[in-house]
Amino acid sequence: MLTESTLARAGIDAVALKPAEHDLEAALDLDVETVVVDYEGRDHLPEAATFEALADAYDLLVTTPVRSDGFDPLGDDSLLESLPESATRVLVAGNGAYLTDDERRRAIAPRLQAAREAAPDAWVGTEGIERVALAAGGTQFELLSRGTRRDVRALRTAGFEGEVALYAPTVLTDDPDETLDAVGGYVARRGPVRAALPDGAATDAGATGRAREVLLRAATDYALAGDVETVGERVAELEDAGIDRVVAYPARGLDAFR
Repeated sequence: MLTESTLARAGIDAVALKPAEHDLEAALDLDVETVVVDYEGRDHLPEAATFEALADAYDLLVTTPVRSDGFDPLGDDSLLESLPESATRVLVAGNGAYLTDDERRRAIAPRLQAAREAAPDAWVGTEGIERVALAAGGTQFELLSRGTRRDVRALRTAGFEGEVALYAPTVLTDDPDETLDAVGGYVARRGPVRAALPDGAATDAGATGRAREVLLRAATDYALAGDVETVGERVAELEDAGIDRVVAYPARGLDAFR
């Protein structure tokens, strides 16, 4: 069981919550200042009362896909009424798995622009739309990757002075089997990792040989994995490169963050 100060020792003051995985009503005792509630489809959208409870406990951010009905600034934006006034929006194009065919065909750029005008303090998710997101402005919400430090340094060198936040699956353990069970499948979906894996290889703790080597190496590229001190050092390195805030997704479940 982690102590109350563990997340602070790891440099983590923000946590990403997934309604399909986490009991949000039981997530009110984390030792962090900020939580980000991910959008995982309308069926998993929290009730307004749950949002209010989270907003009372933390600085609350909510992922809102601008192409999705209910959050579309150029169409149906009725779901915004369920968000607390104090909540900050995270504007994203939206994971295609949670969108209908019609929603996937909607233009992203004009919706990001309209949403930013309506919510000028919003963060902007960059995955797959990096240039559009940068043009939209606001806090850039990046996904941790092998090239994150290099890319952020280049962005800062080019003169970007805005905030950069980072989403990172996090595994606070140095046990390789627990690491693979937590993020092996996730890192295996990243392009370079997928290309390097042998066909049909296991991606969890059952991985062996070259697959295991590839996955464990990738776990340090695409996730924050290691004991608390190791993760804390990695967070410090990312901040030195120009990252302002690291948002940790508890890949082993919320109990591992308590």
